[in-house]
Amino acid sequence: MVKPALRRGWRDLNTVQFGMTPAHAMTLGPMDLATGSFLDLLNGTRGLELLREEGRRTGLPDGHVDGLVRGLARAGLLDDARGGGPAADVLRKKTEVLDRLRPDLASLSLTTSAPGDAIGQLAARRSQRVRVRGAGRVGAVLASLLAGAGVGEVDVLDGGCVEPWDVAPGGLPAESVGDRRDESARRAVRRAAPDRPPRRASAQACPGAGDPGFSLVILAPRDDVAVHAPDPAAAEPLMAAGTPHLYAGVVEGTGVVGPLVLPGETSCARCLQEGRADRDPAWPRLVAQWRSGRQRQVRPCDLTLATTVAGLAAAHALAFLDGHIPSSAGARWEVSVPGLRWHARPIRAHPECPCAAVERGKGEHLSEEGESHETMAVQRPSEQCREAEAERPAGTWRAHV
Repeated sequence: MVKPALRRGWRDLNTVQFGMTPAHAMTLGPMDLATGSFLDLLNGTRGLELLREEGRRTGLPDGHVDGLVRGLARAGLLDDARGGGPAADVLRKKTEVLDRLRPDLASLSLTTSAPGDAIGQLAARRSQRVRVRGAGRVGAVLASLLAGAGVGEVDVLDGGCVEPWDVAPGGLPAESVGDRRDESARRAVRRAAPDRPPRRASAQACPGAGDPGFSLVILAPRDDVAVHAPDPAAAEPLMAAGTPHLYAGVVEGTGVVGPLVLPGETSCARCLQEGRADRDPAWPRLVAQWRSGRQRQVRPCDLTLATTVAGLAAAHALAFLDGHIPSSAGARWEVSVPGLRWHARPIRAHPECPCAAVERGKGEHLSEEGESHETMAVQRPSEQCREAEAERPAGTWRAHV
């Protein structure tokens, strides 16, 4: 089947464009109208043999259907209605669950190339285990988002009871005020999940020994000092166990996502601390005062900013769980109200940090986009526009796709 997530349109009589946005759109050609009409038959209801019969019936030459299917597959435009492996087959049988996740499945089809990869990746999320440390306005919403996106087990750890200012849409509800914060967050996670995963005893365990068995741990503290200046000691068990972990939170009027720490490979909280101390000798003194000073009862945490941070952190977490290295690896993304301009602050591996990330060098963890080698010419519309720029007469108007 042609991936239904990409809208299709004719740029001219010989060129079809799949998709609308520059990030995912591509053009395919040359293609005649008969072949373009045949694309409607690639809807997941026919195998290759039936497609060949349809091709002969519509007058397409022998071998044309096979060539079209191969070209579309190489361009990453085909999906397999029955692919993805045994876990995907199990997910297909859970109709109500899959219906909840269909928008996520369509989105995954945009970032996967081989037919069946999207539902295989979605099914793989069901076996992932994530722990969120912190159940405030950021952590509770973040945990619910991950569960709603199909992550099989999302555990939440925090202390104390829910306060009125912890309540947030998609997170802790108003009726949970006074209840244990972590239990309330776990209930929110179960409500958000498309189906209820089996409860495990390990979900109630203390966060020791690096949270073993978890694919990712997300540190989303309610303490704004811990957001601004993460304590390396809090992550030492995670570093020792080799557990990937991601930082997220709100400090004053600034939202922070990152770094994503891959122990021994990317910079960590201690690298961040040492680097700041190198640039600002007063930094350790300030942090010590912030940590030991009298805590305010209610810290500033704009609701919309917290929700934005939770959403972006969840997206970075899902990208990692799906096998990608997001841009938060070795960097912190920050945004402040009221300007709301996101920017990345790189965190370089520090030579005095024992995490050994400095030995890995630079640029090894950036995701790379593979190049396609289709028989038919495939272009991103933006590339096509750039190539046409040289031929465009002065004073004429050019549309951007």
